[in-house]
Amino acid sequence: MNKDSIKKVVLAYSGGLDTSIIIPWLKENYNNCEVIAVSGNVGQADELDGLEEKAKKTGASKLYVLDLTDEYVNGYIIPTMKAGAVYEDYLLGTSTARPCIAKGLVEIALKEGADAICHGCTGKGNDQVRFELAIKHFAPGMPIIAPWREWSIKSRDEEIDYAEAHGIPLKITRETNYSKDKNLWHLSHEGLDLEDTGNEPTYEKAGFLEMGVSPLQAPDEPEYVTLEFEQGVPTSVNGVKTTPKEAILKLNELGGKHGIGITDIVENRLVGMKCRGVYETPGGTILYKAHEALESVCLDKATMHEKQKIAITFAELVYNGQWFTPLREAISAFVDKTQECVTGKVKLKLYKGNIIKAGVWSENSLYSEEIATFGESDYDQKDAAGFINLYGLPIKVKALVDGKK
Repeated sequence: MNKDSIKKVVLAYSGGLDTSIIIPWLKENYNNCEVIAVSGNVGQADELDGLEEKAKKTGASKLYVLDLTDEYVNGYIIPTMKAGAVYEDYLLGTSTARPCIAKGLVEIALKEGADAICHGCTGKGNDQVRFELAIKHFAPGMPIIAPWREWSIKSRDEEIDYAEAHGIPLKITRETNYSKDKNLWHLSHEGLDLEDTGNEPTYEKAGFLEMGVSPLQAPDEPEYVTLEFEQGVPTSVNGVKTTPKEAILKLNELGGKHGIGITDIVENRLVGMKCRGVYETPGGTILYKAHEALESVCLDKATMHEKQKIAITFAELVYNGQWFTPLREAISAFVDKTQECVTGKVKLKLYKGNIIKAGVWSENSLYSEEIATFGESDYDQKDAAGFINLYGLPIKVKALVDGKK
């Protein structure tokens, strides 16, 4: 990359520690280039407050705040949920958001005639891959600036030093300096005491959890929630019609209240290292559980088992930044076909971090009480003898051959 040719840069801007110091750093190291900040609103709520003033005060010429919440939910979260995709107990909150945000970044970069796109992802993480693969998909010739792969800063403490030296206000302190990512689906926590896998997360400490409470602090009485789905998509919560986004927000409220969806994971990053993080996904955890319960009565055995295998591949594609690939699109097409019959209602009981199934109903249910009952039915149990003889024939033949030897 010829730095002299970089006059205008579009920056993926969150207002967090990394991107706050990147604006002045870009101007110092790229010929006082114009920096256009772009924030993708994927439901991070109050994190967007005061962002424009902060961006301009630190040197940006303007700030775009793109409302991507509906696109994020309908185009990324719901397809991933319908696939049942889970990466090592992680419900892919950051992974699904990055391609959505990157798509918006490219749109602004092309609109503004930018010479490069910049992001604040570290060289150790997965997000650099997710951003850059999406950028390559939409703008294959666009130069990408990744300061963490260029500058001499080596730690978040040194980033704070840089911010203080440049008069950049920060919402965090050295003691609360967790690396976090928040959107309407989840909140991740990494760094500080969590880097030692022997440390128990401080779930009960004020300010640590943001989307809910510890199960120890949850109500002593359980609460029921009923969800309805049409072709795998949530359409109502407790009898109230909702959009998928509204359903997630309502379930976040209920799940957070009851300590649902808190996960402590040591995961295998794409770059090869293991990393420890705590994730809060209250509404998403409920949604996955309800969807899985409905599929258990609506999908036939062969389809369900094949879908469970493919879910692992889907999760790996999303985790590894390969959302915009033919394989991901092909798997989504398969998933959509399986969801044509996944319509019905699920009742769950929420209690101190637990989700307990309390009922499933569907007009497409393949479960027949008349056939499965332990009581009297028209099922002829004598039919099983012939089935077992044929099913076990290869075992019998092998045993006979081995006996002759």
